[in-house]
Amino acid sequence: MANTYTQIYIQAIFAVKYRNAVLDKGWRDKVFATIGNLINESGASAIIVNGVEDHVHTFFTIKPTLTISKILQSVKGKSSKYINESYFLQERFEWQEGFGAFSYSQSQINAVSNYIKNQEKHHKQKTFQQEYIDFLNKFKVDYNEDYLFKELQ
Repeated sequence: MANTYTQIYIQAIFAVKYRNAVLDKGWRDKVFATIGNLINESGASAIIVNGVEDHVHTFFTIKPTLTISKILQSVKGKSSKYINESYFLQERFEWQEGFGAFSYSQSQINAVSNYIKNQEKHHKQKTFQQEYIDFLNKFKVDYNEDYLFKELQ
């Protein structure tokens, strides 16, 4: 076959360090737009980026020559720099290490996009921790709950 054809959809979720609720509603849309642009700059293609005060959901397509880890390393590093250089906060901003990434099929694009679009409404009923564990269980990801949300402060 002369060419490679793929369509890979990924939802990646990552949190503010210590899950601090610091992504203020007044400026977080700017951060989400920046994250979408950074995803595109990485060679992937952002579909939607949204979240709440303590975490972000991204949904994008990825080429098989790219890795999710490299994309998110770049996105998280450059978006942290953007937040710090924009002086949105008085203290230094950082994302938590790691992320969750989950794959979807073409038929699920609208459902995943709508889920991400409605994060504020969704999180009136469920915490980030509950949501994240639900994702891990739904996708049958092995994890050790003792270490899932532990970080030294």
